[in-house]
Amino acid sequence: MDRFVWFIGYEIGEEKIYSGTGIRLYDGDTKTCYENGNVTLTSYRIIWQDASNTSVQICLGLNLIKSTEKQAGGLGKSPKICFTLDDVPVNKDPGPYSRSRYNHVRLSFRNGGDNEFFTRCTKQLQEKKWLAGKLRANQTASAHVQTSLVEKSKVPELRISASGIGGIRRDIEETNRKNEASISNAFQDLSKLMNKAKEMVDLSNTIATKIKEKKGDITDDETVKFKAHLLSLGIPDPVTKETHGNGTHYHMQLAHEICKVLRSEVDDSGGIMLLADAYCRINRARGLELLSPDDLLNACKSLANLTLPLKLREFDSGVLVLQSAIHRDELVIKQTKQLVEESKSLSAQEAANIFDISVLLAKERLLLAEKAGGVCRDDSSEGLRFYPNLFLTKTR
Repeated sequence: MDRFVWFIGYEIGEEKIYSGTGIRLYDGDTKTCYENGNVTLTSYRIIWQDASNTSVQICLGLNLIKSTEKQAGGLGKSPKICFTLDDVPVNKDPGPYSRSRYNHVRLSFRNGGDNEFFTRCTKQLQEKKWLAGKLRANQTASAHVQTSLVEKSKVPELRISASGIGGIRRDIEETNRKNEASISNAFQDLSKLMNKAKEMVDLSNTIATKIKEKKGDITDDETVKFKAHLLSLGIPDPVTKETHGNGTHYHMQLAHEICKVLRSEVDDSGGIMLLADAYCRINRARGLELLSPDDLLNACKSLANLTLPLKLREFDSGVLVLQSAIHRDELVIKQTKQLVEESKSLSAQEAANIFDISVLLAKERLLLAEKAGGVCRDDSSEGLRFYPNLFLTKTR
């Protein structure tokens, strides 16, 4: 979307080719606020106008389009046309987006017309009429310059000083243009890197599969370890709303993905993980396809209806965690009680250091043991500490 600029007016020689309604713009695969508008295809560019506010008009030059692709619609999905774009021009005019992480945009045709638009747009891209328009504009500008030079030769030369407020403003504008160019180049490099990320993940999965099948030279432990390193690059094909919709089906598929990615992480954490930690880890694995907190929570709630190795649990304090299906509170209570007895007394911080878990989870373990009668608390000015429950073992 950072290739779009504000539409000011038609250029000399620009011809209207096609018009359509009900058009939504996507920045890469992400929906934008430009969701219901009219599109006009000319011999020079694509113009989008907001249907409810006609003063909002943006345009994309055809000279910035490298390739086009038709994407068929389906159940609940409108047909789309994808444009792969060239680099952002250094002298780009102002537009709605200063920068974008994508190098492609998509037009969604809710009211149809995508076939005719695609055909006519392809034809305009082949004819490249905008080149002839630029040539005429350059010839006109050259004629104006020559006329201006002749007129200047008839009058005394005036020297304009670059000092003062005007000079300072010009220096600032020039510096800003250079900074914008540098930022644009940096984000172009980042976009190329992100485009290669999926290929790298697919390659890692292929290598991991082949190594696991290979026997003899590589031990099973080395195979599993190497596969874990490769898969840590991320999820090759994450579940998205674009591919699975917005309803229950999406959350169920997302629940399967969460179990696949986080099962080993939960097991390594003692069979339980804070939902906040799960949110950070799943988004790190998904890369650019980030989840919202609500989608993660709804997906975790779906675990109760699925036969999966993880489930969502809420403690009495309101803390939400992902818990392994084979996790047993009895074992946790026994371990916590034994640790408190060996240490004479423990705070949540001390228990967290010993169990190598977060302070919040350590506190929940202690409260769970207290609820079962295994330990007692002492809430004083020095803080909350837990002691062995001598009422069960000592008599007067």
